[in-house]
Amino acid sequence: MALLNILEFPDPRLRTVAVPVKDVNGTIATLADNMLETMYAAPGIGLAASQVNMHLRMLVVDVSEDNSSPLVLINPEIVAREGEIQTNEGCLSIPGYFEPVFRSATIQVNAIDREGNPFNLTAKDLLAVCIQHEMDHLEGKLFVDYISNTKRQMIRKKLLKQRKHRD
Repeated sequence: MALLNILEFPDPRLRTVAVPVKDVNGTIATLADNMLETMYAAPGIGLAASQVNMHLRMLVVDVSEDNSSPLVLINPEIVAREGEIQTNEGCLSIPGYFEPVFRSATIQVNAIDREGNPFNLTAKDLLAVCIQHEMDHLEGKLFVDYISNTKRQMIRKKLLKQRKHRD
């Protein structure tokens, strides 16, 4: 397995809309494994392929405390939503920033697993929020799109300044 490079806001590649995975094969399974390793090392609870510059409709999540419940969702589609929940969201592509975002409290998702098997999942609370957040990435959308333009620009400037000092 290998650690992948995570794109950081305001990298324009984060705005790319992902394309469906046509064939779930060994290459896709390896990408899923590498994404999980990268997510755990970051550390995070979700990662979309778009964040590692692979613009495919797939994501990985694990909201367990001990990294024991990894989920791989390929070509995920939300087919039902219920309720509303507000959480402070963060993002591996926007390190160090957390902002309140409203999401559906419960979602029902159809997807394909890393072996190519279709499945249906009902996700609630944190898992539902995480999946919705990662699915936004597949559409080229970031959690900072839910906050004011002023706040988004402030975060953008701070991240660019931090990156300049790192490089």
